[in-house]
Amino acid sequence: MTLDPFEKEQRAAVRAVRDAARICRDVRRALAPELATTKADQSPVTVADYASQALISLALADAFPGDAVIGEETAAGMAGGSAELVRSVLEHVRSVRPEADLDTVCRALDRCGDAGGPHGRRWTIDPVDGTKGFLRNQQYAVALALVRDGQVVLGVLGCPNLTVEPADPASKVGAIFVAVRGGGAWQLPMDDDGELGGEARRIHVSETTDLGEARYTESYESGHSAQNLAEVIAAELGMAADPLRIDSQAKYAVVARGQAEVYLRLPAGSYVEQVWDHAAGSIIVTEAGGCVSDVHGAPLDFSVGRRLERNRGVVAAPAALHAKVVAVAARVLGS
Repeated sequence: MTLDPFEKEQRAAVRAVRDAARICRDVRRALAPELATTKADQSPVTVADYASQALISLALADAFPGDAVIGEETAAGMAGGSAELVRSVLEHVRSVRPEADLDTVCRALDRCGDAGGPHGRRWTIDPVDGTKGFLRNQQYAVALALVRDGQVVLGVLGCPNLTVEPADPASKVGAIFVAVRGGGAWQLPMDDDGELGGEARRIHVSETTDLGEARYTESYESGHSAQNLAEVIAAELGMAADPLRIDSQAKYAVVARGQAEVYLRLPAGSYVEQVWDHAAGSIIVTEAGGCVSDVHGAPLDFSVGRRLERNRGVVAAPAALHAKVVAVAARVLGS
């Protein structure tokens, strides 16, 4: 099955995310200290980040050479790591693209420097969303989205450590989530080589209308979201269950398939969210029947550049619960 009217884009995106997610999983299995480095903002970055972004960028260049790309990593950042890191990036890219050389990888990374804006088509890539989760061998995601004239129209998330069936102890591990504007949201096993067929199934947000029965998910790292304020909001809403704390846009995935009802990402200091951290996940929740906004209830605005400059925080929830959550969040945050 494919999701029109973006059949070609959906096929290319699922294939690229699957290849990149498999590489990330391979890197994690053999991870060594020399295969990670630290960026200027002190956030970690690994071979997986660079190899994943390069692979996706190359796939997009083949399929849609005229499209702009926004990505998190750069060739200069890779060059700042160890020689072993650079060698390993090239080795992993060549496992999928045997013809690639170092110049190819560098050009692919630097092709992702688009500044964003309100017009045209551009892809957003987060090659390893949740690198700290990746390093802990917990949750992380490969995120790819297509933005057209400022609106997200396609999103794909690869979640290598997320079980396909969370209630089944014997479930396959590794899931891909796909959504196209107007086409619903779908989940398929990461190791299923079909584009959107075979074992793919449509997913929906929780049907719970009682917040007393709801559970919220938030960032594992307290520095990424104000967890103390989330506790206050949850208490005022009557949510008694312990939060599901996980890294990355996997939080959007668990809301989209009803594993949690609410995703809270509350402003921590002056941080402004990056577009690649939310583009893919937001459309997956929306197409699964949910609503995604900032903490004021405003839609996320992907038209202003590489960051969500017009938004503050994120709230995602089923449509029946979203307004209640936003009202309490705004009150607790004092705005």
